[in-house]
Amino acid sequence: MRYARVSVGGRAVWGRVEEDDIALLSASPLEEERPDVIGTLPRDAARWLPPVVPPVFYAVGMNYPRHIAHAARLGNAAAVMPDRPEVGYRANNALTGHLAPIVRPAAVEGRFEAEPELVAVIGRTLRHATPAEARAGVFGWTIGNDVSARTWQHQDRTFWRSKNSDTFKPMGPWIETDVDALAQKTTLRVNGVTHAEFATGDMVFDPFEYIVEITRHITMHPGDVLWMGAESTCAIAPGDTVDVEIGGIGVLSNPVHPEGNQS
Repeated sequence: MRYARVSVGGRAVWGRVEEDDIALLSASPLEEERPDVIGTLPRDAARWLPPVVPPVFYAVGMNYPRHIAHAARLGNAAAVMPDRPEVGYRANNALTGHLAPIVRPAAVEGRFEAEPELVAVIGRTLRHATPAEARAGVFGWTIGNDVSARTWQHQDRTFWRSKNSDTFKPMGPWIETDVDALAQKTTLRVNGVTHAEFATGDMVFDPFEYIVEITRHITMHPGDVLWMGAESTCAIAPGDTVDVEIGGIGVLSNPVHPEGNQS
């Protein structure tokens, strides 16, 4: 199944994505196993929202060996192979949906980059999860684009604006519940040209290992998301269109606009 959130009459509505239409649902499938169908919407008329607004937005960094090696060659002192899963956080205000613009702030200088990421969506309350419970606790998978303003990242003590500014975290277009996400390929294209392609599952620690580690200390709840990091990055600029594709899930596409031109 594919589940999405779309804007209908100015309000967010869950839907089940079908070949040509979206079956609009009475409730979230994270809360009800079989919500009622209350209407339909043509897919090509949909205004896509982030497929979930997470109670907690977890994000993994430096989780692909080639990314770590590349960052180390650039002199990043933090670019070392991790010996255990450690997670960070991002801000919900940065989320935006499929086809919505990524807005580059006027004050940004230097590298402005996209990173294609697999995203796990949690479907159960989890605490002290076993590996089997961690697997069973994933409701489905979606796609994330981790946009970063690198000069801000190096200037600031935290990632507060470099990774959390408005529109810096496109996510979508939907949640796919029936895919072996780690057996897929991730592709990053800018204006139709492929700039990165890698095996999605070629991670240092997989999502389930992260869930086990997180839930030793923190309760995870339905709707929480876990972004899994990327192997490669690519520079983007206003006027570009960025596509992140993960096999078996779909394509997340977003244009890049300069601040003040979000039409």
